[in-house]
Amino acid sequence: MAQGGAARRTVLGAAVLAAGTGITGLAEGTAAAAVPDGHREGGYRDLPVPLIIGHRGSSGYRPEHTLGSYQLALDLGADVIEQDLVPTKDGHLVCRHENEIGGTTDVADHPAFASRRTTKSVDGVSVTGWFTEDFTLAELKTLRAKERIPAVRQRNTLYDGRWDVPTFEEVLRWADQEGRTRGRRVWLHCETKHPSYFRALGLGLEEPLARLLRRYGRDGANAPLFLQSFEPSSIRRLSRLVSAPRVVLLSAAGTRPWDFELAKDPRTVADLVTPEGLKWIAGFAQGIGPTLDLIVPRDADGKLGTPTTLVRDAHARRLVLHPYTARNENTFLPAEYRKGADPTAYGDAFGAFRRYFELGVDGIFTDNPDTGLLAAEAFRPGRPPRP
Repeated sequence: MAQGGAARRTVLGAAVLAAGTGITGLAEGTAAAAVPDGHREGGYRDLPVPLIIGHRGSSGYRPEHTLGSYQLALDLGADVIEQDLVPTKDGHLVCRHENEIGGTTDVADHPAFASRRTTKSVDGVSVTGWFTEDFTLAELKTLRAKERIPAVRQRNTLYDGRWDVPTFEEVLRWADQEGRTRGRRVWLHCETKHPSYFRALGLGLEEPLARLLRRYGRDGANAPLFLQSFEPSSIRRLSRLVSAPRVVLLSAAGTRPWDFELAKDPRTVADLVTPEGLKWIAGFAQGIGPTLDLIVPRDADGKLGTPTTLVRDAHARRLVLHPYTARNENTFLPAEYRKGADPTAYGDAFGAFRRYFELGVDGIFTDNPDTGLLAAEAFRPGRPPRP
């Protein structure tokens, strides 16, 4: 396992180095030369492989995308902490998984905002609720965050109302302060949500994001930051604005990125995970963030089937893999790792993590960073594999 981890570290080091040396788009058919461990000049040297990404913070234990969730993820040892970014009416970037906030805040309890409940088409899907783009930042700051899936995570409801909706600038300040306190950099993994939708509203995400990254010194090759999006055009736009490493997120095989839909591009995710599609992605990104099912599909019974060649094919293009999302509860686990009949109970999460790490992923998004870290230990260089 130590040799496999070192190989993955070399691939990722080369990819991040390419991001900051003018190789923002690897030429067609060309990959950055692998940089041996210990000789990498990029900013990735302070991260292990496989790394653990706190999905929306530590959302298995705290309401997602709150400073409380981010702080706990950091305290638990997460290597990188994720933020999803959406805009307010007055152009501020805030951290929410979706622009619809009825499920993650107490907005429904505010009579003053009752009239703002509406139905919109977001990336072709009809959604009813309250939307960040209809609120100023000052208005949004009067709301309090709450647990998104209380039926699964009842214990998290203890923290309902404790935190507000953070701005991305607040998170950048928090990360800088925590970095000074801990004597090490705090890494972030930032996603542009629905970028084409917001650009059509005059609320483009990439430019204000780039301005904030420049203001806080996180726009270069050595910045402790990954950028991510489900829309390749957003990643390409960011590649012209900042040099931080970029990751294209990939949903289910039969789906099509929304910017592809708008552009009448017939390719689906299934096309993007072919060697040819990965070659195209490597022209402007350094990694992919596939759903776990693209790495190991599940069968009709919910059990893991035969692994695909995605890990091997992505590494052949010097692309790193940060798949999503590993969780502890039975309801999210492959069938063979569930324990008992209670969907909210914990199953054999360690077994599931081990399966994905054995296949050579470079990192993984998880709602439970402490579980992920324990599982990752055996796969990091210098650690013997556990039985």
